[in-house]
Amino acid sequence: MSASIALLGILGALLVGAVSPGPSFVLVSRIAVTASRRDGLAAALGMGVGGAVFATLALLGLVTLLLQVDWLHLTLRVLGGLYLLYLGIRIWRGASEPLDVSNLDAPRPSTALRSFGIGLVTQLSNPKTAIVYASIFAALLPAPAPAWLVLSLPLQVLALEASWYAVVASAFSARRPRSAYLRSKTWVDRAAGAVMGALGTRLLSEALLPRT
Repeated sequence: MSASIALLGILGALLVGAVSPGPSFVLVSRIAVTASRRDGLAAALGMGVGGAVFATLALLGLVTLLLQVDWLHLTLRVLGGLYLLYLGIRIWRGASEPLDVSNLDAPRPSTALRSFGIGLVTQLSNPKTAIVYASIFAALLPAPAPAWLVLSLPLQVLALEASWYAVVASAFSARRPRSAYLRSKTWVDRAAGAVMGALGTRLLSEALLPRT
C-alpha cells in the first residue's frame, strides 16, 4: 500500500468517526445556535486542535504508556466523564432560561476564545479517542512509514476535525436552524443536556465499574 493511499484510508476512517454524533457534535451545534457563528467556528477549531493532540500522542507511542499505567488511564477517563457530566447538568439547568437574541451575531472575541477552550477540553475529555487513533494508525500506516506522512498526520487530523465541525457550526448558526431552536429551546437544551450527561455517565461507569 502506498503512503498516499494509506493517508486517504486513515483520513476516511477518521472522518467516519468525526461525523458520528457525539458530545463534540452536540456542543458545537449548541454553541453555534446560542452564541454566534464565530463562537461555533472557534469551538470547531478547538476540536481540531484536540484531535491533533491525540494524533500526536498516538504517533509518539504515548497511548501504549497510557494503557500500561492503569491509574493514569483511569484518572483521565474519570476526569473526562466528570467534565461531560458537568456540561450536561449545566445545559439542563439552563434549559428554561430565556435567551437574549438581540446581539447573537455581534462580534465577541472574548467569547470566541472561551468557545475555543470549551471545544478543546471537550475533545480531550475522552482519552479513548487517542486509542481509536492509535488503532487506525496501526492498521493503516505502512511500515516503514515515510517521514512526511508521520509529520503531516497531526496537521491533517486538525484540518479534518476542524473542517467538519466548521460545517456543523455554519449550518446551525443559520437563521432557520436558530429560529427552530428558539421555538423549542427548553426541550432541545434538555435533550442536549441529557445526551452529554449520559455520555459522561457512560465514561465514568466504564472507568469505575469492574469488568466482567
